[in-house]
Amino acid sequence: MNIILYGHAGSMNHGCEAIVRGTVKLLPSVPQLYTDNIQTDQDYHLGSCVNLCAKDNINLQHRSLAYLLSAIQIKISRKTLMNTFFRAKNFLNNAKKNDIFLSVGGDTYCYGGLEEKADLNILLHRRGAKTVLWGCSIDPEALTPEMVKDLKRYDLITVREPLTQAALTAAGITENVRSVADPAFLLDVQKTKLPEGFVSGNTIGLNLSPLVLQYTEKKEEALSGFHALVQHILDITDSTIALIPHVVKTKNNDLDVLEPLFKQFENTGRVILVPDQNCMQLKYIISQCRLFIGARTHATIAAYSTCVPTLVIGYSVKSRGIATDLFETEENYVVPIQTIKSDRELISAFDWLEANANTIKQHLQSVIPAYQEKARMGKIYLDELTK
Repeated sequence: MNIILYGHAGSMNHGCEAIVRGTVKLLPSVPQLYTDNIQTDQDYHLGSCVNLCAKDNINLQHRSLAYLLSAIQIKISRKTLMNTFFRAKNFLNNAKKNDIFLSVGGDTYCYGGLEEKADLNILLHRRGAKTVLWGCSIDPEALTPEMVKDLKRYDLITVREPLTQAALTAAGITENVRSVADPAFLLDVQKTKLPEGFVSGNTIGLNLSPLVLQYTEKKEEALSGFHALVQHILDITDSTIALIPHVVKTKNNDLDVLEPLFKQFENTGRVILVPDQNCMQLKYIISQCRLFIGARTHATIAAYSTCVPTLVIGYSVKSRGIATDLFETEENYVVPIQTIKSDRELISAFDWLEANANTIKQHLQSVIPAYQEKARMGKIYLDELTK
């Protein structure tokens, strides 16, 4: 019996990288990881903890016979499962009876490509393998009858926050569901050189993403709010502001919104842009912040898990659910991007964070050890699956 990880988008999304590194700490041996982007995983040295395997469909050479056959199958119908089988043939052929396949995408069921995920779930079971949807978040509005049928097929679903658990319960998905915390709460910190100008203990970390801006019809107002927030912090504190990217993928790159912000305030001498590095090094940098404001879920998990008072710029169930799990409420801890219509929303939220920072830090120090144990519960549920 082997444990195989799949559904990994590549380490240029450092949240995906953090999930894998945290998960590996719960497994009895070094697993295989099927990845969408093996080159970036090698660049960030993810191969030091997993055996990297390229996902088959990225190897279909354009205009090759295999490529053309796959394209024809897409055009005909997905109902036969043939397209998914063809594109993932080597991956599926390596599946053996009682092997356990962990889908580590986290929130992949919140986005597109659900047909392929369902197909893989069916095809893996046909080979006698067991499937696990690992540390997931699912938007309640996405729970169509087809998705419910697919989710019930998993041998185990571990959910990382209570809002998803409630949604699955309401949809009648209960027998295979267990509550955990995100495995990234177990991610190690790797000490690295702090960027020039970074003041340990008196730097405020700020992470923004182009993804979060897609969830608001008031994009310009939201961007104006972030600019006003930076100016507000400069005006009322003596802190440095560190702009910290956590995803650097093409077309979904945090630097696309952080670099213009940096250029606007570069001349102040108090705003710095943190260079890209692996998720453990980014976690160390975040851990040295006095406060943190973040849009990427796993950037905020890096802050939470090192007890840094954190304000989340939320856009989905996962950020709201994790905050609710930690604080028993999302109020004051999450600012939904959809509510930012002027400069005041972010400034007021930051002022509350600043005023309550000591209390928040003490609360995190008291709850994070138990929360990390909750993340380790995933290992117990996996062990039960293997018996």
